[in-house]
Amino acid sequence: MTVDVRAGLERLAERLGGAGARLTEAQRLSGGASMETWAFGFEGKDGPESLILRRRSVPFDPENGRAISLQTEAALIQATGAKGARVPHVRHVCEEADGLGEAYVMVRVAGETLGRKITSDPRFDAVRPDLARQCGEVLVPIHATPPPPGLNLKVTDGQIEIERYEEIYRATGAERPILELAFQYLRKHVPPPVEPTLLHGDFRNGNIMFDPQIGVASVLDWELAHVGDPAEDMGWICTNSWRFGRPDRPVGGFGDYADLLAGYAAAGGRPIEVSRVRFWQMLGSLRWGVMCLGMYLSWRDGVTKSVERPMIGRRVSETEADLVVLLEEGL
Repeated sequence: MTVDVRAGLERLAERLGGAGARLTEAQRLSGGASMETWAFGFEGKDGPESLILRRRSVPFDPENGRAISLQTEAALIQATGAKGARVPHVRHVCEEADGLGEAYVMVRVAGETLGRKITSDPRFDAVRPDLARQCGEVLVPIHATPPPPGLNLKVTDGQIEIERYEEIYRATGAERPILELAFQYLRKHVPPPVEPTLLHGDFRNGNIMFDPQIGVASVLDWELAHVGDPAEDMGWICTNSWRFGRPDRPVGGFGDYADLLAGYAAAGGRPIEVSRVRFWQMLGSLRWGVMCLGMYLSWRDGVTKSVERPMIGRRVSETEADLVVLLEEGL
C-alpha cells in the first residue's frame, strides 16, 4: 500500500504541535529498499520544532537478517538516553492512527555524518584530536544499559559471528584465498568470552553525528543493535572501510586505539585489551568483505538491478588488502 508521507506528516504536526499546527517543511533525506528518513518541521502552539521521521516502507520481517523493528530502535534510544548516552530525543513512536506505518520521530540534531568530512574538513580540525576518546566515552552508557524487557535482542559472540559469516560465504560458492585464510586465523584466535552487554551494532564513522564545536553529538542508526562483546563496537569503528581515506588513524580515520580505550576506561567502562579490539576489527573487515561479495553476486545473478550493488561489491578487494595487513601484523 502506498503511503502519502507528506499528508501523514501534516496530520502528525497537528497531533504533536496542537490544533492549528502547520507543517513548514518536509524533505526525504534518504531511503533504501525498506527504510526512509525524512526531515520535517512544524509551527505549533509552543513554537517551531525540527524533527526527523524514520519509517519502514515494507513490512518488518524479524527472520530476515539482523535488523530490529523501529519500535525496538526507539525503545533502545530512550533507554540508553536515560543512562546518559548521546542519542537523539525520541519525540513520538507512530501508531496506526498516524497513517505512516512503522515509524518513529526524533528531534533533529545538528551536525555532520559524512565520514570523509569528519576526517578531512577543516571545520573539524579543532575537535578531531578528541574524537577517538569521545567515542570511547559515549560507548560506556550504551554498554551499561540493560535492554528493556521483551525486546528479544539477538545474542552473539566471536565464535557465533565467524560461523555465521562463513556460512554466508560458503553459500556464495566463491573461493577467495584471503577470505579463507582470515576465517582460519580468526577461528584460532577467538578471545575468551566476557559478560555480554547491549551493543549499538553499527558503531562507526558515518553513523555518528559530529559537531565542529563539541565533537560527538549523537549516535544514530540503531537497526543492528544486539547483545554481545563490548569490544565488537570498538572493532567496527576501527575497521579500515570506515576510515575514509585515513588508514593511518585506526579509529574512524581520526584517532588511535589508545585514545579510544582511554576514553572508555575514564568513563567507567571495564578494561578492554587492544588485541580484543583488533580481533573484532579483523572480523569486521572479513564481515564487510563477505557482505560486499554478496552484493555483487545479487547483481550478477539478477536478484537486484541497482548499480549500487556492483559498485559496493568491488570493495571486497579492499577488505582483502586490509586483511593481508592485519594477518601480517597479527593481533
